[in-house]
Amino acid sequence: MTRRKSPLLYTTASVALVVLHLEKELRINRSKWSGAVSIGLILLLVTCGCADRSAKNKTVYQTDTAFVSTVVKKTVAAGAIVPRKQVAVKAQVSGIIEKVYVTAGQVVTAGQLLARIRLTPNAVSLNEAESALQKAKLSLSDARHEKERYEQLFAEKVVAEKEYNQYLLAFKKAEADLAAAVNNVQLIKVGASASGIAANEVRSTVNGVLLEVPAKEGNFVIERNTFNEGTTIASIADMKDVIFEGKVEEADVNNLQPGMDLTITLRATEEKSYRARLEFVSPNGVKEDGITKFEIKAAILLDKTDVLRAGYSANAEIVLEKRDNVLCIREHVLQFDQQGAYVEVETKPQFFEKRYVELGLSDEINTQVLTGLKPKERLKMVF
Repeated sequence: MTRRKSPLLYTTASVALVVLHLEKELRINRSKWSGAVSIGLILLLVTCGCADRSAKNKTVYQTDTAFVSTVVKKTVAAGAIVPRKQVAVKAQVSGIIEKVYVTAGQVVTAGQLLARIRLTPNAVSLNEAESALQKAKLSLSDARHEKERYEQLFAEKVVAEKEYNQYLLAFKKAEADLAAAVNNVQLIKVGASASGIAANEVRSTVNGVLLEVPAKEGNFVIERNTFNEGTTIASIADMKDVIFEGKVEEADVNNLQPGMDLTITLRATEEKSYRARLEFVSPNGVKEDGITKFEIKAAILLDKTDVLRAGYSANAEIVLEKRDNVLCIREHVLQFDQQGAYVEVETKPQFFEKRYVELGLSDEINTQVLTGLKPKERLKMVF
């Protein structure tokens, strides 16, 4: 095997010959050539130093290999846990909260008493109701007198039964009017009637958990009517039926379909994840910070022992696409030019050839290679 001669050897030999020639001339004329000898020696040292530095700074490229793996493209949606159904129980009458019987977090049933309101009756309404009560009393007294008179005449067979029945009906109607007037006055004064109607009692309309009870004893509340939503006494929800509400960017929304599986992680309990199923993808996007986002909703599949709280911050991981057992490369071997993506394949140690490749799915770490490479080929790492 022939040893390859180094260019440094040729350079050093050439400089040495020049120095010997200069020494010979120096014997003839020492003063004339002394400067030239010095220059030659300097050139020799500089040449050797540069060559040595060049040898030390030679670049050695690191390499990676193509491999077979699974590529999964995912997206993450930020959102929160909310109950599917949440009911706000409103006041039916205006007044002051006299007593609150429940606290937030308590489990309640439909019809359970939540609070009682002490009415502050409107003076005009109360006056009208009391006036109607007096009129009802007068009407009843007159109807009773007429009924008794015609009852006696009917007994003496002076008047027909039909005529007597008209006054009997008028008497009964006057009795009903009086009872209604009495109840109306009671409702205006205290919010409860003699017949058992209690508009001042606030009761739960559904079964569930009390999320909040904003009403406090002594607070003034406004009744719910056509022009006013009314004061909220309590909010109730079924916390066994909760959903994830979040938003995804427009670049991913076309890959979403109802029925897809999601993995939900909570910031409060990061060590545990929950399964969910996508139910809704909004057809209407909303711009946030210059990015169009679409609302999504997913039903969280809870076990019997799982307990979640409304308002938990959560992230939903959604698998958009997946490729199993495909040839992959890592992102740090990929390069691009006007013709497309390419890699540099090692043909022999530290010698590389440029090769264009066709790419498939990427998870931003590993990228699927469709054509252009074989498994275990070594590739130059560019970063």
